[in-house]
Parts: sequence; structure tokens; C-alpha cells
Amino acid sequence: MRSVKQRSRKRKVDDFSGRRYFVLFLMLLAMLVLIARAVYLQIFDTQFLQRQAQSRYVSTVKIPAYRGQILDRHGVGLAVSAPVDTLWVDPFYCQSKRPKQAQACLTLVSEKKIRQVADILELPVAKVKSAFSRSTGKHFVYLKRRVEPTLAAKVMALGLPGVALIKEFKRFYPAGEVTAHLLGFTNIDDQGQEGLELMYNASLEGKTGSKRVIRDGARRVIEDIESIKSAEPGQDLVLSIDERLQYLAYRELKAGVLKHKAEAASLVILEAKTGNILAVVNQPAFNPNKRKGLHVSRYKNRAIISTFEPGSTLKPFVVAAALEGGFIDAGQLFSTHDFRIKGRWVKDGHRYGTLNLTDVLKKSSNVAASKIALAMPPEYFWRFYHALGFGVSAGVGFPGEATGSLPEYDSWSLFEQATLSFGYRVSMSTLQLARAYTALADDGVLHSVSLLQRETDPYATRVLSIETAQKVRTMIEQVVQKDGTAYRARVSGYRVAGKTGTVKKAVDGGYSDDYLSVFVGMAPASDPKLIIAVMVDAPQAGQYYGGLVAAPIFAKVMGGALRLQGITPDAIQDTATLLVN
Repeated sequence: MRSVKQRSRKRKVDDFSGRRYFVLFLMLLAMLVLIARAVYLQIFDTQFLQRQAQSRYVSTVKIPAYRGQILDRHGVGLAVSAPVDTLWVDPFYCQSKRPKQAQACLTLVSEKKIRQVADILELPVAKVKSAFSRSTGKHFVYLKRRVEPTLAAKVMALGLPGVALIKEFKRFYPAGEVTAHLLGFTNIDDQGQEGLELMYNASLEGKTGSKRVIRDGARRVIEDIESIKSAEPGQDLVLSIDERLQYLAYRELKAGVLKHKAEAASLVILEAKTGNILAVVNQPAFNPNKRKGLHVSRYKNRAIISTFEPGSTLKPFVVAAALEGGFIDAGQLFSTHDFRIKGRWVKDGHRYGTLNLTDVLKKSSNVAASKIALAMPPEYFWRFYHALGFGVSAGVGFPGEATGSLPEYDSWSLFEQATLSFGYRVSMSTLQLARAYTALADDGVLHSVSLLQRETDPYATRVLSIETAQKVRTMIEQVVQKDGTAYRARVSGYRVAGKTGTVKKAVDGGYSDDYLSVFVGMAPASDPKLIIAVMVDAPQAGQYYGGLVAAPIFAKVMGGALRLQGITPDAIQDTATLLVN
């Protein structure tokens, strides 16, 4: 009897049916909640799932802006941008897959394909391998930026997982070395680093846009959804440079440097009546499209940045200053015997005897130039040099543009005042020197200089009377005659006026054994249209005089430039000879 009661009590204790019903109820309730939630999301609140999908497949990408072109005065492109592809990789792309898919995905990143990518992109194999490595923890690694589309297509055809493209622009310089020092270049992010690219970066660079896109599983863009902000292209820059003259000047300057085994050289061509810069070239040059391994010193635009003592090219201005101030007469004669100034000698390379003003410039007498300089009060002499732009920037705004130096007159000794007459103790750039000669070329009007195209010069100033400027210009025509110092500067069919300079190279507070060979001239001398300044640094082939090294370069460039510009010859006898021949 007891045993039956005990069994009945045990069955009551072990009865879990109530708990089971409770658990089933909870499970049913959870299912109903999930079903209700699914119905709500799929029918009533569809935006939630769309947002989730978009977070995985829809993204915002930047639209690169087209950088403005740099054009010469005739619209020839000197710096242009072309569309290119940037390749990148997500090292965690395979890991985001299911285990079996991830393993299959990883097998696609084979050693063979890694080497193929390296060969196509000309990259070290180790660099390509590291791009696919997850050790950095990054989901975005550049494989190579700014790749030609054909090469990028070859890489994409290999089917490497996680590799994708970004559209960008790459800067190209069609003229290469010819315009390198002037234009400079941009960096990998299309920001100006040197030259005009740096100087006008704010206006050249555009404003980046953005858009929403759909990506596939490999993170490749397969569809554009909407534009958020349009990219704004940069402004084009129109220069005063003539690409034809730039090439001509580059070719002849390079040939001259090679012939005379010079360390460096620079050349500037100016429009005589506007101050527009038509060409600026330097040697040695560099290719802005391929800069790998180049030292930064190669990027230096010597014609605008570097300074030197210009030697006897300043003598025409000493004569002009003295004539303008009435300190000498046009018909005055000068003895050129060596003379001492407080124990220091001033000498000429040859004995010239007594010279008139024209012959002082024609023979380039240091003695006569010193006597003319000493006839002027130091303050007057200094103010005239300063008015020509010596000791101040030429004002083009080029990065690193030189100011040169002109010592204050109250510190001059008599000997220093004398040496200033033949181009020592004063320094300037090739551009500053060329600019000063606009005062002789344009009948006493000194022009500002510009790298941007303009019709007139709003900053022109008169520094000489018309009469004085024309007198001195007539005098320096004789420099190019047969018994002058620059006979090799002559140009058939045209009258040329100019002046040579041969000066020891200043180094570390003293002077080296090397020379600078300089020539500045203008043509046609009857009504100058072009001014060319040439400076050759340290020629080592035996000749170093300005009339033998720089003048022939001038003649070749000036002759070609006059013909390219269609400027009418003004030397009647030479023209007649050319027609007969």
C-alpha cells in the first residue's frame, strides 16, 4: 500500500509538463516577434534594410578635379593633365568571406600572379607582396598610383582578389627638359612643388567633387547612384612664353655648354617694349616627367634665382648715367693708362691709349669706365643703378626669385665705386640684367617683366631721356663690329647692339680662377624688338671671354628668334648681300 502511494507521489514530483509548456510558449512568442519584425522591416520599414545594404555596397567616392593647363602665348599646352588609374588592394578581402570561400580566394593570390603584377607595374616583388599582407591591419593599401590605363587593365585582368581602381589625373609636360625649370612639377597628389606649378598652385588646382556609387564584392565600382558635388576644374594659365623660342634657346644654350664644357648657363629673351618674357632656359636641365634619382639642385631656375656679378655688361649704364647727369660730354676723350686708387691698380687687358665714349664701350676699357664712375657723386651713381632694378627683385613672383645686391653708397670706397663701373661688387640674376637693358632698347623706359601674357606694361618707368638712351644704343652697336669685343654676336640682315662681360666667378667672399662669360644684346638696333641675355658659368674648353663664348650663343638664338617672329631686317647692306647670295 505504501509503495503505491510513494510511486504516485514520485510521478507528481517528476511531472515537468508545465515547464515544457512554458518554454514552448516563449519560443513561440520569440518566433512571432521575429516574424512581426521581419514583416515590419520588409513591408513597413524598408529603409532599414536598404541602409544596411548600402553600408556594405554603397559608398561615397571623391571625384578628382582636372588641374588647369599651362599654355604658351599661342595656346600650346606646356603642362597638361591626363586621366590615369590608381591601383589599390584590401588585404582583408579574402578574410571577409566564409571559410571555404576564403580559402579558395587566398589561392588566387599566387606567387606567379604576384610576379606578373610586379613586372607589369615595374615594382619590386616584395612591395607587391607586402600590399597583400594583413600584418599592417589596413583595409586600404596603394599598389601603385597614377598608372597608365592600359597597364592598370592588365593588372585587373589577372583577377587578384581585393584589387580595385581609383580614377585620378597625372601631370604631363610635353616639352620635357625644354620648359622644366620654368614650369616645375607637381607631386603625387597633384600639388605644385616647383616653378610656376608652385607659384600658381591655388588657381591651377581644381576643387574635388564627390558621388555615391555601388560596389561589387571586390569593391569595384559597378554603378553611379548620384552626384553629391561636381568637381570644379582649375583655371588655365596663359604665359608670355613662346614655345618655339623656348625650344630654340634651349637647343642653342645646351650646344654652347657642351662645346665649352661649362658648368652651367642661363638665357632670357624679353620683348623690348612690354617686358614680356618670351623664353627662360637653363643648363643643366632635367626631365620633369622622369625625376627619379635627381638631386634637388637640378630643379633650380638659375636665370631667375641665381645671382652673379655681371662684369662689363654694366658699362653702357655707367656711360648713360654720366651723360644724363651732365658729368661727362658726349665728345669727351679718356686716357686709358693704368692708374692707382689708394694703392690698388685699375688696368685694361690691352693698351688702348686715348678713347672716345664709343670706343670706351667698343673696347670695354675698365680704366675709362672707372674714371667715368668716379666723376659722379656716389649717391647719384647708386640711385641710377637702383632705378634700373639692381638690388631689388625683378618682381615676377617666381619662387625663390633673386633680389641681387647693391651695396649702400655711404659705404663705398673710391676703389669700390670704380669696380662697380665694370660689374664687380654688384650682383643680379640673368633676368634682372636683361630687364635693365629695356631702358636702352625702349628709349629710356625701364619695363617690368612678366611671365603672363599682356599687351602693355602698366608699370613702365622712365629712367633716361630719349636722347641719352639712343646715344648709348648707337655706341653699343659698335661693340658688334669687326674690331669690337662681340663681332661673333652679329646677325645677318639685322643691326645688333649689345655688350660683353667677362668676370671672375665670386666664391666664398673671394674669386675663383673660373670665369663667367656674359653677353646682353638687342635687335633690330634701329627699333629693338627683342632683348637676349646669356650667361655661361665656368667654361673649361680654353675660351672664356664673353665675346667668344656667350656672344655666338646670342647670335644663333637672336637670328632664329627674329625670323620666327617675322621681324623685318634693318641692315640694308646685309640684306642686299643675302638676296644676292
